[in-house]
Amino acid sequence: MPKFVIVVGTGNAALCAAIAALETGADVLLLEKADAALAGGNTKYTAGAMRFAYDGASDLIPLLRDPEDARLPNTDFGSYTTEKFGQDLLGFNDGRALSDEQQVLVKTSGATMRWLASHDVKFEPIYSRQSFEKEGRHVFWGGLTLAAENEGVGLFDMELAAVERMGGTVRYDSAVTGLIMDGDAVVGVRVGDEEIRADAVILASGGFEANADMRVTHMGPNWEAAKVRGTPHNTGDGLVMARAAGAMDYGLFAGCHATPMDLHMAEFGGLHLPPGERKNYRKISYFLGVMLNAEGARFVDEGANFRNYTYAQYGAAILEQPGQFAWQVFDSKVFDLLYGEYRFHDAHFVEADTLEELVALMEGVDGSAALATLHAFNAAVDDSTPFDPTALDGKSAKGLTPPKSHWAQKIETGPFRAFPVTGGITFTYGGLKVNDAGSVMTEAGSPIPGLFACGELVGGVFFGGYPGGSGLTSGAVFGRRAGYGAAQG
Repeated sequence: MPKFVIVVGTGNAALCAAIAALETGADVLLLEKADAALAGGNTKYTAGAMRFAYDGASDLIPLLRDPEDARLPNTDFGSYTTEKFGQDLLGFNDGRALSDEQQVLVKTSGATMRWLASHDVKFEPIYSRQSFEKEGRHVFWGGLTLAAENEGVGLFDMELAAVERMGGTVRYDSAVTGLIMDGDAVVGVRVGDEEIRADAVILASGGFEANADMRVTHMGPNWEAAKVRGTPHNTGDGLVMARAAGAMDYGLFAGCHATPMDLHMAEFGGLHLPPGERKNYRKISYFLGVMLNAEGARFVDEGANFRNYTYAQYGAAILEQPGQFAWQVFDSKVFDLLYGEYRFHDAHFVEADTLEELVALMEGVDGSAALATLHAFNAAVDDSTPFDPTALDGKSAKGLTPPKSHWAQKIETGPFRAFPVTGGITFTYGGLKVNDAGSVMTEAGSPIPGLFACGELVGGVFFGGYPGGSGLTSGAVFGRRAGYGAAQG
């Protein structure tokens, strides 16, 4: 008889686990805490970008929904090797070597993308956010090139369609409230008073980012103020259940993906917005200006690297500032380069013709100190180096603490705009230890029979931050592995 596998959750990792298990002939039931409209975990809230290793355009074309796109002949995708992917992850490891989990992510990222494409999960180049036009060509930067068609909603829809084509079943409004144990083995789940027995259970229910108490416990008091970029349903349920079954904690529980967000957004992400607008509360063009805290001081190197190497950390940096907010300041030279989220109908900002007038409008900020900071920044800008947003241009503001290493232009041409921001948490890094089959491990180093995990619940994948687009890829990589492990184990 085919094995019966229960998957807890319906996000990207859960759906990839279901697809893999169905491939092996298993019967699969997905249990979703939310109703159908809010299903999909954090996946629907994302922009759908996925980072993976590739050698060149020939590796990308087979993954595209429209391989005849007229822009492709005039596009420079470059390459993104496994070595470069590993180096990028090391840059966020705070001195740690690549973990076993990171090595799996790097080495299998390309194969996992090809596997998704084989199930009609297709992608499109991220022309609007990851390329600049240069000498008549679209030049991609930062190693991130493709996103799911129709962003995170499209990724969810395509993966769910694959699950349903293959015979998988989804039950909504079915929050798993506990695991059924037979000795040390997991043999099913509880949904309220209902018991559902299974040969294997895959936990893919997300991290604890939507649980303020757990955030404070593991990450500190500043994190109570964090906006939750995604679903309100990722409240750490799978982590709690796995711990009760004997699982070990693993990874950096104080770490998370945290992005600068509009200070006045709602407490949680909004699925009421059209897919293309769900990312619009992000504010990640800070590299084109400066960020000032309540004391009127800069606190990060806004131009340390391409924004997809810094944005997942700078939300946390904002939450460390007085009042857990900051202002992003730009002059009119860069208005046309700001991402569309800055022109979103619900974007909050102030505008003035002079810097003196602008700082007076920046609520909660020491205006005199802010003005002094802006003048000092302008005086430190290197005017001899040309500005080039397609490269690490070396156009810096030196002699400051912190410096601005690239893309430093004087903030001198009015009108000026300032956008209030805070930290928005996307997902947490602490989770569970899993083995090569995706089985959840105990403190003693043995797998818990019948219990598997993937997605945000896998610890050890990210530490001090991550290069953008790695999260969805990680979910797919470890979801696929858990699905095969649960169905074949």
